[in-house]
Amino acid sequence: MLRRVTCAFALAILPATPVLADACAGHYESSGVPLVTGITYKTWMVFPSINSNVAFDKVSQAVLAEGFVDVNVEKKLGTLTAQQETSGSGRPQTLRVVVRKNGKGSRVDAVFIVQPGQVAPGVGKNLCRIVNAVGE
Repeated sequence: MLRRVTCAFALAILPATPVLADACAGHYESSGVPLVTGITYKTWMVFPSINSNVAFDKVSQAVLAEGFVDVNVEKKLGTLTAQQETSGSGRPQTLRVVVRKNGKGSRVDAVFIVQPGQVAPGVGKNLCRIVNAVGE
């Protein structure tokens, strides 16, 4: 009997990460005209059982792991701003993450902004990786 319960529990946990990724991707959107205007990419997720302080710490670690620089953390406000310059143009791309209380859990919003003339292929996957770090 114990063996069946353990197996069922293990199987119930396995799909949790893909479900989070799918939810994040479902909230992903972008606005702007590639190469003509700046582009804003954004997504969000709600984590009903994760305290906003814990969520903020996990998001901060994920942003640092992604290699962003000039990271400005305002934990009291639940905001994080970081820069990235990968094009060689000297014009930075900006990441903003806000973590706020949502019931007993937290909501994480992430916005990535590129300047006119820049593009950021695959940014949706990268934003979701940062946001989903809260649930890991």
